[in-house]
Amino acid sequence: MFIRRRTLLAASAASAVASPALAQNYPRRAVQLIVAFPAGGSTDVGARILAGLAEKDFGQPLTVVNKAGAGGQIGFTEAARARPDGYTLCFLNLPGMNTITLDPERKAAFTIDSFIPIVNQVLDPGFIWVKGDSPYKTLADLVDAAKKNPGKISACTTGILSDDHLAILMVQEAAKCEFRIVHFDGGAQQLTGVLGGHVDVAFDNVGSVFKRVATGEIRGLAVTDTQRSKFLPQIPITPELGMPTVISSSTRGVGAPKGTPADICKIVETAFLKAINSAEMKEKMDAVGLALKPMVGAEYAKYYADQQAQAKKYTEWALKMR
Repeated sequence: MFIRRRTLLAASAASAVASPALAQNYPRRAVQLIVAFPAGGSTDVGARILAGLAEKDFGQPLTVVNKAGAGGQIGFTEAARARPDGYTLCFLNLPGMNTITLDPERKAAFTIDSFIPIVNQVLDPGFIWVKGDSPYKTLADLVDAAKKNPGKISACTTGILSDDHLAILMVQEAAKCEFRIVHFDGGAQQLTGVLGGHVDVAFDNVGSVFKRVATGEIRGLAVTDTQRSKFLPQIPITPELGMPTVISSSTRGVGAPKGTPADICKIVETAFLKAINSAEMKEKMDAVGLALKPMVGAEYAKYYADQQAQAKKYTEWALKMR
């Protein structure tokens, strides 16, 4: 017993001194950034811009690795199971990651506590839009039609329990109306569905389609944020339209597996935050319609926890409607 205890104490002491040594030499080789969604999507675009700029100060290559599937669950699972040594980082998509952990049918092998939120990069507000020649000219027109025809006006999302799905539930709650919810597997199908006249309205994100508004191809009804989007300044926000509780967005930031040493997380935070705050980052992100929202430390940790609480309410509501 004494020998076993002494062995455990020795192992504990070795672990305690290993962390600073690991951080002192970090990074010694390439670091992979897992994106749990396909290449070419908005998360992937932002991740590649960040990796390209941050590795200048990071000192080693930052390689974006797409691990798509199951609405992000495959990539998040792999990241959660990775060694917590700083050589595997992951883009954290909220609330998509939240709803996976909250849905018992998904049987997620991770929780939000499986990750350490390090630095947020993007906050892409929700965007409610219709086809350019739609009879619905305003959000009020759409809501009135849904009230008069419960379950008849079709509203589509980019996936079950996505931020778009939660935004529909928020509007239904605030306006006391009911849509016929149609779930697609991504933005491409959503765009085809609405422009093809198969679905009445899309609940989406600004960064996905903002350029199509200027062409008249689509008509924006509302942005689900507390301030107008710089990419769509002419589109009203939901609080201006009498729906202050309808606030929805997709945020993307960098996290590490639980257990990653704090010193390593700080190195990642410093390098990535410098890149996010750079003029070059702003220019590149403006070009693709992605709004920067840098958050670190206590601010990001609080936001991370608050998103779980908000997602819990609407996920439970959605599960009851199955």
